[in-house]
Amino acid sequence: MRSSLAVELVADPAHSRSISLKLRDLNQLFNSMDPSPFIEKDLDDRAEEFIVSWAQEFPPDAHVMLRVHLEQWPTQDNPKELIRQAVHNHFAHRAELTHLEFSALMKQGWTSLLIGLSCLATCLIISKVLLQGEAGTWASVLQESLTIAGWVAMWRPMQIYLYDWWPLRRRGRIYEKLSHMSVEVIQQGKS
Repeated sequence: MRSSLAVELVADPAHSRSISLKLRDLNQLFNSMDPSPFIEKDLDDRAEEFIVSWAQEFPPDAHVMLRVHLEQWPTQDNPKELIRQAVHNHFAHRAELTHLEFSALMKQGWTSLLIGLSCLATCLIISKVLLQGEAGTWASVLQESLTIAGWVAMWRPMQIYLYDWWPLRRRGRIYEKLSHMSVEVIQQGKS
């Protein structure tokens, strides 16, 4: 089940980019373990990774076109529309899953923020109120430890809101763009 995946850059006035997949037969495009009907089948992991990786290289506003070159033409009368619809459904589903993952991350961030702020407030209150008049090394160590522990509790919400959300948004936008890209199916040897 070897496939030849290649990219072809095409410059045109509409700023579109073309990704070409050269396959022996149509089965190489889809996940062979997926029992779903043809239109709902998942793409092969390697094919999806190839398409997404090249789509990430293109400018965000560039139109993307997928060209599927097949050596062995399917026996169906016209598989072009079925392939286009299957590719669009696959990436629309990926975009929806990424949106749900983003929503779950934001909910986790909100919960983590509430927990972190509560922990920080508790640690600072204990540090300032209960150890205010205490002197000595152990009181100083305990006061500093509580302050550090409170700020460490804020690490996870800060990570979510500063770093974890934007790769998900970017991936979701790419999947959304790919769910609307032009798909062209070409019999090998014909143009």
